[in-house]
Parts: sequence; C-alpha cells; structure tokens
Amino acid sequence: MTDDLLRPAPGPDQPPIPVRLVTFNTHHGVGTDDRHDLARLATVLAAVDADLICLQEVDRRFGARSEDVDQALLLSRALDMQLAWGPAIDEPRRDGGADRRQYGNALLSRLPVLVSDVHRLPGTGEPRSALQTMVELDGSSLWVTATHLTTNSAAERAEQVAALAGLHTAGMAAGVVVGDFNAAPDAPELQPLQERFTDAWELAEATEDRAGWRFWTSGQGMTHPAGAPRRRIDQVWVSPGVTVTAARVLDGEGASDHLPLVVDLLVPSGV
Repeated sequence: MTDDLLRPAPGPDQPPIPVRLVTFNTHHGVGTDDRHDLARLATVLAAVDADLICLQEVDRRFGARSEDVDQALLLSRALDMQLAWGPAIDEPRRDGGADRRQYGNALLSRLPVLVSDVHRLPGTGEPRSALQTMVELDGSSLWVTATHLTTNSAAERAEQVAALAGLHTAGMAAGVVVGDFNAAPDAPELQPLQERFTDAWELAEATEDRAGWRFWTSGQGMTHPAGAPRRRIDQVWVSPGVTVTAARVLDGEGASDHLPLVVDLLVPSGV
C-alpha cells in the first residue's frame, strides 16, 4: 500500500490539527525511591492528557524488577489508549514460560494507528530499536518514530541516528522523531536529525521546565536525572511544517529517573 493511499484526502482551507505528545523514559516503572509502582506512572501519564505517549524502557514479562507484569498492556488499559509495541530485547523466558521476555519502546495513542513497524538499529551491547507508526488525524496523518539510543558510544549513536533519519522518506510528509537520545540536541552524532528535523524545544513558542532554584538551568529543558536535571537527552524533533506551540518538562512525581517532556504540536491538514 502506498503512502498516497494511506494519507487522508485534504479538504479546502483546513486549519492545522492540534496534537499533544509526551515522551518519557519510564525506567521500567521504578522511581527515584527505587520502588516499582506502575499505578504511580499511570497517574502521571493520565494527568498529561496527551494524544500520543511515547515510552522508553518498558518491560513486558521481563522479570522481578517490574514484578513480571506486562507494563505496556496494563498502561494502555489504564489510560484507555491503543498500544503499538516495539521491542528492543525479545527473548525466551528464563523460567521456560510460554510468554516472551521483552523490553523496549511503546506508543500509547488516542488516535487510530494505521501503521506500526519495528526497526532494529545498528550497534553492539544492549539491543536498540525504533518503533515507527503512522497515526490518523482528522484530515491528515502524522508519522511518529520513537527510540532509545545507546549510552556506550557516540560513534554508534551516529550510526543509529543515520538509520533513524533514513526511515523518514519524502512521501511521509509530517513526522516526529522522539525519545531518549542519550546525547544533547547539538551533539555531533545527531547531525542527520539536525539536517532534516528541528528540535521542538527550540521551536516552541512557550517553554517551561523544572529548573526550580537552579536558575542557571532555567529554560533549558533538562530532563535527567529526575531529582536534579542537568541533561537534555529526552527530545522531540519535528519535520518542516509542524508548528510547536509549547514544550514543557513536567514533574514526574518520582515515577522514573527521567522527567516527561510534553510538546503541543500543530500538524498541517492534508499531509
């Protein structure tokens, strides 16, 4: 099926479509108090009132650290949102059980998910992947690529970013690339993104973060570590034509070692 067949037909003089998106590295539901508390995480996410929620470090029957639950399914049910799943680790259970032991990226969506694909990313060490989806808007569509890049090597991140950028072809029109990049937005290894997308924080008409008394980091959008954020590694990158009206780093209520980043987008109609 071609992109043209998937894309909704444009209407005359349609206004841009508002979309609220959040990206959040959940640390498999273990918070700053070292407790696994999926209900706390669900409460934080529900308060965002987002159309799209992109999550990293999500467990599905992974083991004792997350009470061996299917976090992706439970969160999608708690929030009454559609689930798209992109495992990075997918292996047999160590106890011989029938379920697979999985860990990776999840998309929770209020919008219809028309396409969902998982792409393995290059690199050594912990496996990495990208979850690419297309969601249907009212008179438009939006491609969402969610990922979590390696911590080990800038050179390997560069290879992964090149692969990510290559997933978004010209026929896809409006798109976002989101997640935990384990690098600052101006890092050299993110150049393929910098050439084709724009950092949503820099585009936002209004910004708000959790700098608190640390006035020297105010307005910089730091998201990690949660208790005293000093790194802006959780990011949203938007394709040309997508407007960013606001970007906010929220209080994660101790639900993770990262803070959630929320962006309010305006997506052109008929793309």
